Formats: sequence, structure tokens, C-alpha cells
Amino acid sequence: MSQISNLAIVEDGAKIGDNVSIAPYCFVSKDAEIGDGTSLAQGACIYGKTKIGKNNEIFSYSVLGSKPQDLKYDGEDVELIIGDNNKIREFTMFNPGTAGGGKKTIIGNGNLFMAYVHIAHDCIIGDNCILSNGVTLAGHIEVGNSAVIGGLTPVHQFVKVGEFSMVGGASAVSQDIPPYCLAEGNRAKLKGLNLTGLRRHFKREDVDHLRRVYRQLFRSSKPLMESVEKALLEETNSYALNLLKFIQSNTRGIPYKKSDELEEVKDSNE
Repeated sequence: MSQISNLAIVEDGAKIGDNVSIAPYCFVSKDAEIGDGTSLAQGACIYGKTKIGKNNEIFSYSVLGSKPQDLKYDGEDVELIIGDNNKIREFTMFNPGTAGGGKKTIIGNGNLFMAYVHIAHDCIIGDNCILSNGVTLAGHIEVGNSAVIGGLTPVHQFVKVGEFSMVGGASAVSQDIPPYCLAEGNRAKLKGLNLTGLRRHFKREDVDHLRRVYRQLFRSSKPLMESVEKALLEETNSYALNLLKFIQSNTRGIPYKKSDELEEVKDSNE
């Protein structure tokens, strides 16, 4: 049985699952859906056509599904879709999609969104990501699975942040961050592979493939796309191929400089 405070406002028509907890002073719109086991802490607000999956923790004063902050938005029927097992901390704001971006903002499963995170219209967030305090995503951004974005980092519209990548805190991201890479700075530049994260999740042979390809791409005197095309003909590892194809299809550019000393983070055994 769900527990809904008498001091909460849940409009008629809202679909509320089993074992949902809605604290005082929350608001849930008539078009919203909230899955089993999800909890809304005091003051959380769910607007518009927002669908929330199972076992999410939504903390105080989060605002989910309010109108997009896009001047082109003209009242179209748009959606915010949130998966399962996410932690959405205090004062976060997620906007739905717009007509120009497919009308949907989509959040995956198992993510942690720390306080004051903003996710704008038409973003797509994968699974098991961590967005630290104050991360600000503009519209139409894609974030791959298990990416980490450090606190107080803004990300430019239409940027893609690849899976298992990490962006350092207080960076400013205006170009695509390839999967498995580490980037930081204002403007953010590649600093090597996200070796700490990769070693937690991947086999050593896969990490070795990625290191070899990274060197081939970013520590070569050849143009980047020429190096990518050559590596695609030679490489068989699925993760390395994913990295290469991401770079080949990028639309915002890759933030690196040949002149930089892009030293990979090394552990004490190297």
C-alpha cells in the first residue's frame, strides 16, 4: 500500500504504483506515472507527462517535468521518462523534451544525480552514471553508461559524453568526450584514459587494447581521422572499436591537442 501524505497534492488521473511514498508538500500532476517503491521527499514536484520507474529516491525540492527552458517550446505534448533505481538529490531540475528533439528526455537506470543537477530538454542519459553537485546539461546532450561528470561542470548543447568516461570537476565541456577517456579543464581537454574506472570494470586485455589505440590516435603526428581509419582496419576488440566509431561519427569535435603531453594516469605498479 502506498503512503501519501494528506498535505501532498496528487491530481486526479495520476498513476501511482504500489509501496510509493509521497511526503508532505509534494505535487504530482494528473499526467504523471510513478512506479512501485518510489519515494518522494518533502516538497518534490512532478509536473506534466512524467513517467518515473520503480524504486527511485527523489529528494526534497526536486522539480521533474516542468516546461523546457527553450524559447521555441510552444506547449507541445512532451515527456520526461525516468527508469528504475535512480537517486535524484535535492534541488535537481529535469525538463521534458521538445518538438525539435523527439519530444522526450530519457533517463536510464541506477544513476546518481547529486544536488542542483540540471538536465535540460531532449537529453538522453544512460545507466549507472554519476553527475556530481551542480552539473548543468544543456539541451540534446547524450551521456553514455557509467560516465562520471564532476561537480560544477556545464556541458554545451548537442555534446556527447561517452560511456565509462570521466570529466573532472569545474570543467567546461564544449566538444564530444570519447568513451573510456578522462577530460578536464576550461575548456575541457583529453588527459588520457579513465584508467581507474576501466580497471574496476574491464579485463586487463581490454584495457591494453584501449591504451594502444589511444596512443595511436592521440600521440601520433598523423591527422586524427587518418589514424582512426587505419585503426578501424586493424582493430578487433569491441571496446576499442566503440572508441574509434565514436570519434569517427562525432559532431562537435574531439578536444585534444597534439602538442599536449597527454599523460595517462598511472598506478603504483607502473
